[in-house]
Amino acid sequence: MQVDLKNIAGETVGEVELRDDIFGIEPNGAVMHQALLRQLANRRLGTHKTKSRGEVIRSKAKWYRQKGTGRARHGSRNAPIFVGGGVAHGPKPRRYVKKMPRKMRQLALRSALSVKAAEERIIVLDTMDFEAPKTRTMVDTLQNLSVDTSAVILLPERNENLERSANNLSAVKTLRAHYLNVRDLLKYDYVILPTGALAVVEEILG
Repeated sequence: MQVDLKNIAGETVGEVELRDDIFGIEPNGAVMHQALLRQLANRRLGTHKTKSRGEVIRSKAKWYRQKGTGRARHGSRNAPIFVGGGVAHGPKPRRYVKKMPRKMRQLALRSALSVKAAEERIIVLDTMDFEAPKTRTMVDTLQNLSVDTSAVILLPERNENLERSANNLSAVKTLRAHYLNVRDLLKYDYVILPTGALAVVEEILG
């Protein structure tokens, strides 16, 4: 698959070949969905906790006498039906981690990249680097590339100038190519790929 190679001024400076086995496959929606659910589940801390009636700190003494009051025969104020009592069947700490075979995770990434490529939402740059961190420079670059919505910028390695330039833009995210994931590919409309990041992606998914 041939796509235009651009510079940060938005000018076409050549062409680049995107591998069909990564950017041109038939997308597998079910695997993408499974990978997204896995990623969201693995983010959960699972630290939620409620106290049962045995953990609530209240008096264990019988609340009132057994007979003669006309009320129900309650033995403790810790029961879930009383304010301040325990919670019945409440959440307890647990792990939400889901596992997924590596080949399925790679298929999900290839599918998401293929969807972006089919929609012409992948922009390949010859290089992307700023002399200093400046939000205005990032905004101008995105305008030059006709990116009018959200975008994720993949970087081959840490680049403090680019990362800090995008920090104040809520619709833009910088991400090192090694951490490419389905959630960010589906969340952002455009994928901006400098050639260095493209090489990393092809190495990971090739």
